[in-house]
Formats: sequence, C-alpha cells, structure tokens
Amino acid sequence: MRDHDAETAMTIPLTPAGGPEPAAEPSFYEAIGGQATFVALVDRFYEGVVTDPLLRPIYPEAETDPTMPGARERLTMFLEQYWGGPKTYGQRRGHPRLRVRHAIFPVSPAARDAWLGHMRAAVDSLGLAPLHAEALWDYLERAAHSLVNTHDGGQAPMVGELLPDRMD
Repeated sequence: MRDHDAETAMTIPLTPAGGPEPAAEPSFYEAIGGQATFVALVDRFYEGVVTDPLLRPIYPEAETDPTMPGARERLTMFLEQYWGGPKTYGQRRGHPRLRVRHAIFPVSPAARDAWLGHMRAAVDSLGLAPLHAEALWDYLERAAHSLVNTHDGGQAPMVGELLPDRMD
C-alpha cells in the first residue's frame, strides 16, 4: 500500500456519510435557561439587597436609583459570560478583576454572609435541577469568600494597599 492509501484506510469518519453532526453539549448557560434565568437570579438577589441595611450602602448607585440598573446589568453580564453565555461583560468592561473592582468597598464577613443570604434565596427561587443549583451555588459561595477585605465594622483597604496575607 502507498502511504496515502494507508492514511486513508486508517481514517474513521466521525459521522455516517451524509449524516448530521453530533449535537454539541449545551453550555451551563443554555442548560439552565439562558439570559432569562440569569436576569431572574439577579432581579431576585437585588430585591433583597435594596432593603438590606448592611449591603445597600455598599452600592452607591442605590442613593440615586434604588433599582440599581447598572449593578443589575453588570452582575447579569458577568454571570452570563462566566457560565458560557454572551461575552458582553468582557467586551464592555474588560477582564472581571473581581477583587480589584470590589476592593474599595468594605466586604466584611457579615457583609459576605448577608450577600450570600440574598443570593441563596435568589438561587433557590429559580427551581433549578439540583446539580445545576449546586454548581452555581458553589461558585457564588467561593467568589463571596474571596472578596472579604476587612473585619466586621472595619473599613475597606485603601486603593493600592495590600492586605498582609495577600502579599506576593
């Protein structure tokens, strides 16, 4: 056999001749309902935040517009992109840099816990399949813990100031 014939003989088509391509696995974003699900999650979450005396001060735009459309849009875009949806967040805002973007706000353990309480209620309100709810919750919980930057009652670090346990 010539080399070309040997290569051809060893090639196995992935689909039957003329058959459809195999269906791609849906992204997490698609599997849980896409944009409508993330909008519902964020809307439910902010319903709690706007009435929370500990969290509302962390959102300066709440003073001018208690519905916080900017915060809602940013969180929705971020979550959509993270979970395999549109890349709008990155196109508009660049890399998420969660710790840097939140460093100016005092995120204490109490604020983290309040945030998680509202987010838990929001996740639960979606009625997701248990594996999807667990995956989403796991990420949100880890993200919230990573943003703590002060003790309860403390001030956020000054811009550019490193916490001693975060120095590289």
